Amino acid sequence: MSPETAAQPWRIKPVLPVTKVLGAVAVVVLVAAFGRRDPVQWVLAGAVVLGLCGWAVRDLVAPVRLAADHEGVTVVAGFATKHRLAWAEIERIRLDRRERLGLRSELLEVDAGHNIYLFSVHELGADPAEVLTELEALRDADEAQESNDTVR
Repeated sequence: MSPETAAQPWRIKPVLPVTKVLGAVAVVVLVAAFGRRDPVQWVLAGAVVLGLCGWAVRDLVAPVRLAADHEGVTVVAGFATKHRLAWAEIERIRLDRRERLGLRSELLEVDAGHNIYLFSVHELGADPAEVLTELEALRDADEAQESNDTVR
């Protein structure tokens, strides 16, 4: 595989699935300590534990949320479904910045017309602004290559 065809992957931070499993363990410990005889608390705890563990499994099954090369991007949607998008299918890539209650969030938005894919710093394992810069460079390189091919 040549350097220009190598895909640039962005993956979740490795600490995320571990944190989710630790959260599930903490829920069980709390219910065991404070609600041993209450079946409602055990049912709610079971639902939370299943949700956190399922979320952690998704992180292990599909750790790469976004990958890009000179032909386009591959994104993960749903539980672990991968979608390949050519650069021509992508209408816009931008950084979505929001501030609420003193908290700031940044999401990378990939707009493919019929679908919008959002990626946080935790899903990318990198700053969304830096990923945006790299994606724009790859897209510009693809457009330059296409214009060179049409001139020939």
